Amino acid sequence: MSDVVSRLDVLKTYKLYVGGKFPRSESGRVYEVTDAKGEWLANAPLGTRKDARDAVVAARAAVKGWAGTTAYNRGQVLYRVAEMLQGRREQFAAEVALSEGVGPKKAAALVDAAIDRWVWYAGWTDKVAQIAGGANPVAGPYFNLSTPEPTGVVGIVAPQAGYGHSLLGLVSVIAPAIATGNTVVVAAAADAPLPALSLGEVLATSDVPGGVVNLLSGRTADIAPTLASHQDVNAVDLTGAIAADGPGAAGALETLAADTLKRVIRPELDPFAQDWTNAPGTDRLLSFLETKTVWHPMGI
Repeated sequence: MSDVVSRLDVLKTYKLYVGGKFPRSESGRVYEVTDAKGEWLANAPLGTRKDARDAVVAARAAVKGWAGTTAYNRGQVLYRVAEMLQGRREQFAAEVALSEGVGPKKAAALVDAAIDRWVWYAGWTDKVAQIAGGANPVAGPYFNLSTPEPTGVVGIVAPQAGYGHSLLGLVSVIAPAIATGNTVVVAAAADAPLPALSLGEVLATSDVPGGVVNLLSGRTADIAPTLASHQDVNAVDLTGAIAADGPGAAGALETLAADTLKRVIRPELDPFAQDWTNAPGTDRLLSFLETKTVWHPMGI
C-alpha cells in the first residue's frame, strides 16, 4: 500500500486592492472567472459602487503625498514595480495565458512587455516636465514659467477584450497616470481580472504608497458610472468602456463626467484596434497634467 497521500491544491483567494490593503468586496459576493474555453479558473470579488467610493476616498488621501514626491523618487518606485513583476514572471505568464487563451510563449512575451513598460514610464517621471513646461517669452521685465502638475484622482476603465489587455493594456493605462503624480481607481477587465488582482500584490511590495493605485474587479457597468460621476474624481480614462458594455456606454459615461467637468480619455471606436505592444508615446503622460504658470520679476 502506498504511503503517498494525495493533497488538495491551495486555491488562491483573490481580493480587491484598495488603500494598500486587500479587502473583500463590500457585498461579500464573488463571480466566476473562466478561461477562453469557458472553464472555471477562480472566483473574483464582485466590486460594488460602495467599493468604488471607498477606493476614491483612499486615492484622494494619497494624492498629496504622491504628488509631493520628487519625480526622481517616483521613477525609482515605478522601477521597483518592474523588479517585483519580473520576480513573479512565471505566475503572471500563466494567468495571462489562461485569461486570454494565448500560448505560453505569447503570454511570456506579453508579461515581458508589461515589465518593460513600467521601466519605460519610470524613465519619464523626471523628464516629462521638460516637454510639458518651459519658459514663456513675455513683454516686460518678468520671468514667465509654466510647470506641469498632476490632475489628481483618475478613474480608469481598463481595457476589456483582445489579447494583451489583461496585463499589458492594464499597465499601459495605469503607469503613465501615476508616473506624473496622479492616483488612480481602476475597474479591471471584467472578463479577465486575475492579472490585475495579482498586480495589486506586486504593488503592495513595491514601495507604492497605499491608495496610489486601487484595483477593483466586478461588473464594469456597476463601477464605471460611479467613477465618472464622483465629484472627487478629477479625470477618467474610458479606454475599456466600449468593449465592456457596448457602443452606448462610453457616451453615457462622458455625460456623467461632464457634470463635474472631468478630463476624459475617449475609447477607440473599435476596441480591438488598440495594439498595446506598440510603443506608447507620451500622449497618456500628458493627458492628466495641469499647467501652472508663474510670473516673477527679473532682478536688477
